[in-house]
Amino acid sequence: MNSPLLEKSMDFATQIVLFYEEFSKSKKDTTIAKQLLRSATSVGANINEAIYGNSKADFISKLHISLKETGESIYWLTLLKRTNLIVYDFDKLLSLAEEIKRMLIASLNTAKSSAENK
Repeated sequence: MNSPLLEKSMDFATQIVLFYEEFSKSKKDTTIAKQLLRSATSVGANINEAIYGNSKADFISKLHISLKETGESIYWLTLLKRTNLIVYDFDKLLSLAEEIKRMLIASLNTAKSSAENK
């Protein structure tokens, strides 16, 4: 299935995995980076589950989880940016996460609207 939202989330997860690999080499505490890795990769996994869900309610539920995980990813990215533990283009990652968040909100609004009109 060709889904722009799934593609964006895969790009985001890929960039976060590459960031994590680079961050791990810095020999700094990776607790925050691990939290980011978990939440960021969960975004796309839940979008994928939503696409292949077995009901409209399941679809909406999985998109809500993705939205929450996106919000958490934005939190961890912002925290990493503020700590200056590593020099990295966090703004690019934050911008992509914000774009995914907007897409998720729009998808949820559409899905909820179509569910209410039935």
